[in-house]
Amino acid sequence: MAAKLYGTGDMEKIVGTLESVVARKDLLRLEKSAKVDMPRIPSTSLVINSDIFVPKMLEACESSSHVRTLFRIKADLYRQHKLGIDLGRLLAQLKRLRVLSFKSFKIDILPDSIGELIHLRYLNLSNTLVVTLPESLNNLYNLQTLKLRSCRKLKKLPSNMQNLVNLRHLDVFDTGLEEMPKKMRKLKDLQFLSDYIAGKHEENGIGELGELPHLHGSLWIKKLENVKNSGEASNARMDEKIQLNALYLRWSSFEESEVCDSQSEKDVLDKLRPHKDLKKLFISCYRGTMFPDWVGQSWYHNMTWLELSGCRNCWLPSLQSLIISELDKVKKIGGSFYKGDGTHQHQQTPFPSLKFLIIQTMPCWEEWESYECDDDDDAPFPKLEELRIYNCPKLRGDLPTFLPSLKSLHIRGCEEIGCYLPRAPILRKLRIDGKQEARMRDQPLSMLEKVVINGEQQVEYVFEAMTHTQPTSLSCLGISECSSAISFPGDALPPSLKQLGIYNCKNVEFPMQHQQHHSLQRLQIHNSCHSLISFAFPAFPNLKYLTIAIRENLTSLELSQSQSLQELWIVECPKLENIIRLPASLTQLRIYGCPLLGEGIERKDPHIWPSISHIPHIEMILKVFYVLILCWLSTWTRNFKLEWTTLRLLLLHHPLTHPNLRPFITFLGVALACLLARCPRWFARDESEQTWISSN
Repeated sequence: MAAKLYGTGDMEKIVGTLESVVARKDLLRLEKSAKVDMPRIPSTSLVINSDIFVPKMLEACESSSHVRTLFRIKADLYRQHKLGIDLGRLLAQLKRLRVLSFKSFKIDILPDSIGELIHLRYLNLSNTLVVTLPESLNNLYNLQTLKLRSCRKLKKLPSNMQNLVNLRHLDVFDTGLEEMPKKMRKLKDLQFLSDYIAGKHEENGIGELGELPHLHGSLWIKKLENVKNSGEASNARMDEKIQLNALYLRWSSFEESEVCDSQSEKDVLDKLRPHKDLKKLFISCYRGTMFPDWVGQSWYHNMTWLELSGCRNCWLPSLQSLIISELDKVKKIGGSFYKGDGTHQHQQTPFPSLKFLIIQTMPCWEEWESYECDDDDDAPFPKLEELRIYNCPKLRGDLPTFLPSLKSLHIRGCEEIGCYLPRAPILRKLRIDGKQEARMRDQPLSMLEKVVINGEQQVEYVFEAMTHTQPTSLSCLGISECSSAISFPGDALPPSLKQLGIYNCKNVEFPMQHQQHHSLQRLQIHNSCHSLISFAFPAFPNLKYLTIAIRENLTSLELSQSQSLQELWIVECPKLENIIRLPASLTQLRIYGCPLLGEGIERKDPHIWPSISHIPHIEMILKVFYVLILCWLSTWTRNFKLEWTTLRLLLLHHPLTHPNLRPFITFLGVALACLLARCPRWFARDESEQTWISSN
């Protein structure tokens, strides 16, 4: 049932296609070089894939009034043939159409003759440039599906849409509609309605939804500021629409100077309460100061997602996933967060099912009031597994005291926080970025698998905690920005550690590891451990990847005990002269910005060359190219940060203007572009620290 108009094709394909037409009697393909008559068959579809065949399409349509489906018009087709296509003429030839799609067709006017297609059941005008629809569209009594998605210039629907009594699917998502037509309640068979814009008058107000009981899927209700009172909201009968699984309630954004009746706003939202089996709820720009009791309450046992956005005057309450974002005026999260009346008199544990909680971009939030309970069993968030707090610059504390199910904790951009971290007996991932002074107290480390911390206080706390509790599961550790003179407990790495990164910790003592450490596979030391001058690496028999970067005092390096080493990167070690007894397993040696070592290798110094001559791949750039390597360092495990000021200084000290460096500059630009294109979310700018930090 498809007639395709191809832009290319050879004669064998054309002949084969014609044979299939004759054989099947229900398929027509119009090729570039073929002149074919439309067969007389009960149902034929035209699929246009190339703009070359627009005249042939018109010719076919003129002689084929029985065509019932016309679809998949190429996006740029109409733009190139704006003067060559008369849509009125085209539609006049296709009065038996049942299915018509102009999706992504560059049309701005739909002819009145569309109303003559009385058999039409499916009309798709998505992503077109139409501004208005002709009133004749109301004559399509058999129309069941009307798709107008992404018609961003469309401001208004035909005024008598209520005549389309057989309409079942109306998609107006991402359009410019300012209001709905009157008497939408007459479309009683409507099963899908993407958006409803609440009007100011009764005939296009929110009450019209009350007569549409069969709506299913998702529904956006917009301009809720036009709902005058709870009585109007109640007429929408949202609790009876049991086939909806996602509901979006949106008020238009408002200025702080606007006066809102907070109680009235709460009453309106209270009457918009959906059925108890709803799975997803989104509330945007709500103007009240309190949510009604039903928001997030336990009787929504199937709800897995609640998102509140732009509710500037409000706080929050329970489910499995919760994001609190951009509540600009909130200064304190208190008792009402756990119980709507602001008290702790409750009959059940607050947030008993919540597993995922993000609180972010709360510029005025200062205090998270702790929840007082006599027994840990009554503490809130008993099932919370992941907690993220981002960009809350005034938050001082407190955090929840006990989170028995917490597995991942990430705090970033909360410079004032100085409270203790929650007790979390099964915590596996801990990441703290920035200058905050969150402290660890009685934190069991036995389950920790990944720790990435930034700042002197945090590094000291973690090292102190490790002196009391051996982290038997720790596989990844990253520390940075610590100037304190500290050392690993027992002068040894945790036995389970597989990855270690040390950044800008000049006075950290690298452990000499008196016994073999079999777990460590990857190690980076970046501008750290400056006490090491002549460094004989401890016994890491399974170490595979080693990077040593910006070590101003390092003069020699010995790696004889790392018999599994595959890649060695040495970056910006200006005093390094010698590397001794490199293992036979090494396949790549990359040296950047190490002039003394590089010169020795170039002249095949007898003290150096025998140690490296067996390596298949040796790469050296003595002055410049390690800028790219520093970029690579920052993406090694997506855990550690690259100091932006260091990169900037390197560019200043080693200008990239010398003509001999142009090939390297070109490659550098391409490599960085590829890196950003492939990993656009790995980095987020932290202006307060002048650094690039990974976002995960």
